[in-house]
Amino acid sequence: MAASDLHFFALVVLAISATGCLGLEHGHDAKHVPLFVFGDSIFDAGNNNYINTFAQANFWPYGETFFKYPTGRFCDGRLIPDFIAEYAKLPLVPPYLQPGNHQFGYGANFASAGAGVLDETLPGLVINLNTQMAYFKDVEKQLMHKLGDEEATRLLSKAVYFFSIGGNDYGSLANYSGSHDKFVEMVIGNMTVVIKVGH
Repeated sequence: MAASDLHFFALVVLAISATGCLGLEHGHDAKHVPLFVFGDSIFDAGNNNYINTFAQANFWPYGETFFKYPTGRFCDGRLIPDFIAEYAKLPLVPPYLQPGNHQFGYGANFASAGAGVLDETLPGLVINLNTQMAYFKDVEKQLMHKLGDEEATRLLSKAVYFFSIGGNDYGSLANYSGSHDKFVEMVIGNMTVVIKVGH
């Protein structure tokens, strides 16, 4: 796969049915399914506000157009997942690390600005894809505990999983001794492994 194809691959939407009745946790409309978001600054809804990093968008002019205050999103309004949530009649999916965010019936946003597929991309300053998937697995356990295995499995099998990640990994390409094609294969290979682990 060529380097130009990586971002297209990273913007893959894994949707297993967006319809059907679900028995979800209290307060969740049974017509809706959750949205789980993984990625970098294109999708970060504010997770980086809660980690020790320089990559934050918690100051003006971020957020001024729609929210009227900075939310941690790296734009002046909403992100692609926000529009998708609105279209699906879901509330805005909050960042996973937001304090008090323990209700995941509508999903969760794990994205982190600066994050990459590789653990070596800005280590210690971002929530890399492996860690994002570990957070998802924690959400999965919480839903199993709240709803029971059967209902949680039904909920997660109907969910939409949205990824946009990979671009930040190219910052370390200059230090890579192999070919560009091999580097792309490594990034895509790691992403494939993470997605399979989360499946």
